[in-house]
Amino acid sequence: MIVAEHLHKTFPGRGKDKTRVVAVDDVGFEARDGEITGLLGPNGAGKTTTLRMLYTLMQPESGRVLVDGKDVAANAEAARRALGVLPDARGVYKRLTARENIRYFGELHGMAPALIAERTATLAAALQMDDFLDRQTEGFSQGQRTKTAIARALVHDPRNVILDEPTNGLDVMTTRGLRDFLRRLRGEGRCVIFSSHIMQEVAALCDRIVVIAHGRVVAQGSADALRAQTGQDNLEDAFVRLIGSEEGLHA
Repeated sequence: MIVAEHLHKTFPGRGKDKTRVVAVDDVGFEARDGEITGLLGPNGAGKTTTLRMLYTLMQPESGRVLVDGKDVAANAEAARRALGVLPDARGVYKRLTARENIRYFGELHGMAPALIAERTATLAAALQMDDFLDRQTEGFSQGQRTKTAIARALVHDPRNVILDEPTNGLDVMTTRGLRDFLRRLRGEGRCVIFSSHIMQEVAALCDRIVVIAHGRVVAQGSADALRAQTGQDNLEDAFVRLIGSEEGLHA
């Protein structure tokens, strides 16, 4: 389980403007085991900054993150071992095959060769990678790179999975395959968090949705709860209503 409590993060202003820009402002939510939690928001809403704080790449200026009950600030290494992360920048080592990319990450986690091979076989089957597993990754399609990056992120069998826009730029069939894979992770009892600005994606997958705009959580709950809260029949209209009310606060 992953818990975010009152996260706050700012960045320096550009040029002569010395005013710090608030990227994340008092963000808090709970992502439970055996559920898929979606961070939904427009581009620039603060989703990626929030995720980076969850997986220890950035430190919040205030607030805290708990991974399986452990404070990330005090137990960063333990938190990283419990996390599998697909970041927004997900390049693969082009001179290595997909299998070698996965093996390298397993070795970084101190895994035995036999266990790496076992996990690689499991992930390759689940992600339908067998036809390119032993090809050099230079020249891979976007979908093949993403699958390789997901497999290497999960090789150590983490209980908590964080994915930043995992289907961005993928074709329809690859997207469908990744959706099935995320449902499989949920079925295994893992905590899954992913960010998206694609309404269809969130509606199809998420047990719980956290809507972020201007660095704030403006609503959270199931898709049905958000539709009921806004009086809308579909999630897209509910999202527009929620974001519209937030923008009104900043007008």
